[in-house]
Amino acid sequence: MTMEQLPLAETGTDSPGTSDNATGIAGSVTGDAGNATGAADRTLTAADKVAAAYRAIRTHNRPEIWISLRGEADVLAEAAAIDARVARGENLPLAGILVAVKDNIDIAGIPTTCACPGFARTPDHTAPAVARLVAQGAIILGKTNLDQFATGLVGTRSPYGAVRNSRFPDRVSGGSSSGSAVAVALGIVDAALGTDTAGSGRVPAALNGIVGIKPTLGLVPTTGVVPACPDYDAVTVFARDLTLATTVANTMIGPDSADPRSRSWPADTPLGAPARTTLAVPADHNLKSLTPAYRAAFDATVDRWRAGGGEITTVDIAELLDAATLLYDGAIVAQRYAAVGEFLSGKPDGADPVVAGIIEGGSRPAAHSYVADLDRLARAAATARSLFSEYPALLLPTTTEHPAIAAVKADPISINTRMGTFTNFCNLLDLAAVAVPGVDTSDGDPFGVMLVTPAFADQVGIDLAARLLGEPSPLITDTGTDLLVVGAHLRGLPLHHQLEQAQARFIGEVLTSATYRMVALPATPPKPGMLRVGSADGRSLPGELYRLSPAALGAFLSNLPSPMTLGKVELDSGEWVTGFACDYASSRDATDITEYGGWKNYLNADR
Repeated sequence: MTMEQLPLAETGTDSPGTSDNATGIAGSVTGDAGNATGAADRTLTAADKVAAAYRAIRTHNRPEIWISLRGEADVLAEAAAIDARVARGENLPLAGILVAVKDNIDIAGIPTTCACPGFARTPDHTAPAVARLVAQGAIILGKTNLDQFATGLVGTRSPYGAVRNSRFPDRVSGGSSSGSAVAVALGIVDAALGTDTAGSGRVPAALNGIVGIKPTLGLVPTTGVVPACPDYDAVTVFARDLTLATTVANTMIGPDSADPRSRSWPADTPLGAPARTTLAVPADHNLKSLTPAYRAAFDATVDRWRAGGGEITTVDIAELLDAATLLYDGAIVAQRYAAVGEFLSGKPDGADPVVAGIIEGGSRPAAHSYVADLDRLARAAATARSLFSEYPALLLPTTTEHPAIAAVKADPISINTRMGTFTNFCNLLDLAAVAVPGVDTSDGDPFGVMLVTPAFADQVGIDLAARLLGEPSPLITDTGTDLLVVGAHLRGLPLHHQLEQAQARFIGEVLTSATYRMVALPATPPKPGMLRVGSADGRSLPGELYRLSPAALGAFLSNLPSPMTLGKVELDSGEWVTGFACDYASSRDATDITEYGGWKNYLNADR
């Protein structure tokens, strides 16, 4: 595999320099504004997109983004092969999607450095997270720069240079997944992979005005990822829009037998957010670490949620913020030492002194301190569970400020610590998060927020993020069973709340095949029964289709009152789905209401 050898940073390479786009995300290099590589333009071939990407790399002249960049000729040949497969009719959902990968994630034949030259090794196997994308047609351009050993939220702790922000090159890009975020924000690639232990898949998204998805721990396997804190590491994805980010995350999700921390979607996975949602936001005293500009931007973002019909309740998250400090200031940092501490103790070539000092400090906590910190985390997790029993998500600022590179160099610890105020507790407490752009500050600085949800409620977070952005909500999970309702569970009717409590997902309004009749059963609340009678006497009836988790569907079935049943119902499309019906004996004494054309029509009729 041909690689462009990228040098270590020389004096001046991490200076602010000049930007081709100092006040906004770079536009198109191919004529499609906001889509420089053609992620949404299927008229471009994969080869067209690769050629445009390498032109963009030369145009932007941001060598600090990359640690290893594949040779253009090799990538063009791979793109041509993808185009040929598509032309033959092969189904490749990610065909031609260009991806950058953080350089702590293995790709066979490309060195993994973790931004430490002395650590460099060339793996024989590709991490499953990457391999799954390539199998669906994605094309990898190269490996990106990061805060060394994924330790930092600033993007400056690397001998390959500080990664400059995509809009304001004198400011930090955020870390540790700095190169990946900026490659996306500048439009060089469509999506990029990062990792997130303390917020590294979310802070760079906020500071560059893009989307970052941090799935529930274990859903994306970490096989082939150099660990930071192995119990709290997640593979994440950046993209310029929520739909592509979710598609990429969906593709990577799935268990891997080689990862002992790998997890699958559980039987009770929530599949949708309620139609009307009250979000929890931090109390004023929880927000004191925000700069005035970021506080104003957060308030404006909350107002946007309200303007869209959402509601807000203020809660005290002090215990969660206290738990966040344990990641670096408590004994949990011992996990970082266990991962690479012994290696760094040998003073390897290119070791960052700030990173080395943090990780080497992980050798000092006593075992009893580690146990005590785990107990504190367990108590904070219980508090979080109580909060999420009342609210589907927390709406939080992603970070506190947007510092200059020079300021971070002068004060590399306290600024970085502050920037993790709202992100550090998420993985410690087993929470999922979606980072999306909020309302920019008055001077055009990107500001981001997170929708934080319990573990495995990733789809709820995606749904709520989509509402905040005013976009359709994509699917991060394909689990569940579709259920047809035709009576009291319809929207606006007395039993619809049961579907919302089950966190069911509304799929759409549908019609049955013209083989059914409907009767009004003597029940409280009033409800219909539906029977299949065949095409000679039947009629097509309206209903609503919902997707429920297996556990929620089982609960529906176990609590179903007589004479209601669940069975297979044919839609007018020919598809068979699970739906409500009633037994024939009960229908004999009920009133036939088929002529009304549906339960709501019957209820609204002047009878």
